[in-house]
Amino acid sequence: MIATKERKGKLNKAQKAKQQQEDEERRLQEDEEARLQAEKEERERLERERKEKEQERLELTDQERREDELNELRHLLEKNHTAVTTCKTDAVEKAKWERYIHCDGTPDPAVQQDLNTHISLWRDDPEVNITLVLKQCHLALQLMEELEALLRDVTDPQECHKYQEGLINLQELIHSKHLLTTEEILKSASMNIDTETGNMQTVFKDVNITLCLWANLKKNPRFRDLNFGEAGLGFELPKQLAVSHIAVRLLHTHYDHLSLLARMAHPRMHTPSLRSLAGGEEVPADIDVPEQGETKRTGEVKEDIETQQQQVDEEVQSIQGFEGRKSAASQESSRNSAQPAEGRVSQIQTQMEALSTEGDLTETPIVQLTMMERIECVQVVDLMQYTPLGGVFYCDVFHLPPQAHQVNGWEIRQLLDEGLQVFPYPLEKSDLDDTEALTCPPVGVSVTLPDSVVFLETPQVARWDAAVKQWRTDSITDLSYEEKEAKISFKMDSFQPFVLMQETYANLPFLSWELRPLGQDAALFTVNGALIDLSITIQGNQCMLQLGQERGLSHLIGKWMSGPILQRAMLNAGINIFVNEYTDKYIITCGKDPLTEHAAYEQMALFASACAFSWSKWNAKCGAEHLVMQACEHHGPVPVPKDLWSLYLLGAQRSQKLEITEKSEEFSPDYYPGSEFHSTFIHMLQDNMSTDGIARTRESNYLFVDTVQSLLCATRPLIYS
Repeated sequence: MIATKERKGKLNKAQKAKQQQEDEERRLQEDEEARLQAEKEERERLERERKEKEQERLELTDQERREDELNELRHLLEKNHTAVTTCKTDAVEKAKWERYIHCDGTPDPAVQQDLNTHISLWRDDPEVNITLVLKQCHLALQLMEELEALLRDVTDPQECHKYQEGLINLQELIHSKHLLTTEEILKSASMNIDTETGNMQTVFKDVNITLCLWANLKKNPRFRDLNFGEAGLGFELPKQLAVSHIAVRLLHTHYDHLSLLARMAHPRMHTPSLRSLAGGEEVPADIDVPEQGETKRTGEVKEDIETQQQQVDEEVQSIQGFEGRKSAASQESSRNSAQPAEGRVSQIQTQMEALSTEGDLTETPIVQLTMMERIECVQVVDLMQYTPLGGVFYCDVFHLPPQAHQVNGWEIRQLLDEGLQVFPYPLEKSDLDDTEALTCPPVGVSVTLPDSVVFLETPQVARWDAAVKQWRTDSITDLSYEEKEAKISFKMDSFQPFVLMQETYANLPFLSWELRPLGQDAALFTVNGALIDLSITIQGNQCMLQLGQERGLSHLIGKWMSGPILQRAMLNAGINIFVNEYTDKYIITCGKDPLTEHAAYEQMALFASACAFSWSKWNAKCGAEHLVMQACEHHGPVPVPKDLWSLYLLGAQRSQKLEITEKSEEFSPDYYPGSEFHSTFIHMLQDNMSTDGIARTRESNYLFVDTVQSLLCATRPLIYS
């Protein structure tokens, strides 16, 4: 038995030979793999050394021509800047001269004495005919627009105070003139009775206002509501008012002076701190805040802060003692980002070299608000986060003035010294028949959205608090929105001015953008926003907005106007793609160095007649010190073929063409084989441009370059997309 096992354990000669052969083959294979690995490592080492030497050569070449490239860029920028400055100065002087020789009696709002004289004369004017008064108001509104323009550019505090005083005086005078004309019309209410209702109802419209008046002559307790169909306004009265001797005025001013008054009264109102809730609650440290390089809309982190927001709401409600309507301002979180670029840097070399020494952008400290301050934040509208649109709706109820009586051909009317009197509502207890406390029902209001604006989201409503000169969202209840009819209805506990508003940055961040030439001194800037897509055609210094099919906006779409005028018109219409110093408080961006960003916009504008530029997904992955965009030479109005785009990496010290594409799996800063490094973006572009394309860039008109640059700086697509 033992012998048998031993025979089985031993290998015969054939088996031994086979095993030796297998071992030899295995050894040879391992040797071959080691040799191949060594050869691969050697090739990689040689390739690294070659790339290092090639990069050293490229960097040395770049350094040798750096001064010449920076000087050429500086010359182009300063040449355009000087020409634009001269043109704008000449335009201002020409406007002053034209005003001087016009001599139409219109005061110069910049001259305080002239403006005060005009205001005094108009205040003493006894004219109450609504047609003539509205013409006078139209002139006053033009003066206010000029004062607002002066206020935007003023730096002297005394001049600022002077312009603000003029604005307030004109605003108050326009308001008083509207009251006088309203009183004059209501005095004759009994002579203009509607045969169906037995009451008076009338509508007056001009380019600036829509005035709806209703006089309660019948005092029918079954009366519930009235709609002014042609004006798109309506109201619903509670029973106490339906039987009262009153008149209701719905005045829609197509301009908004109350928000201007709020901004002047509270110049620094509501700047949410970094990473804080709108209600003032500090964001806990365990909330996931996107890192630098990521881009996310404010609303996308709502789930992350839901628990904390509920806690804030519960605390607020417990102190208020009732279930109030939460402000829309408490539903969004504040956001942080890079600080905005501040002005143009004249010395390009100093600017670009300084970029490399810039550290990470500092963060604003977190501010912990008290409970009462959080309640106030819930109620008061943040005019940086929300924008009133479509003008102001004044909702008023007055004592009906004494009516005239016809006696033997004579008109007898009781004259009152106090003028038009506001009817108090909610009613005082002393005015009620019931000695017990009586709750006055709210007043219903319905509004058809104006055709002059676009609401990208469901409109929100705010009422005017005259005591503190701010918009508030409390005391607005039963809000409903009929999207198909573009109609919004709600109730207020009293008669107050109100506005419709939406989130200022609802269309940010951009999903994508593109700037491509249409010819010499012509380009098309396309933005795919978070909620709406649009394009702006640029021809010289004129711009034209194109938008998808939207209701109304005939005054804006397809109209040529200057860049600044178009920007204000778009903001007033609710189409906001523009950013300011407050945007980074509400939108998280891929933070970039502002000087690098600004230098990119300057150079893109110089080459906008011959080169196309577009967004890149790698811009959010390349770090704060670099920018990545797609670019290529392009001529003609046709879209850019996808295979023409190349990726470029822009930094403080140099620009380079990248080897990766938009379809690559991960970001790599490796330069494109055969390309070179350049100290400026325009010289990097020139390496791949035709002679004709380069000639086009040198022939670009300075006004076109300035318009493109201003548009890019106003939208900042490199960090808000």
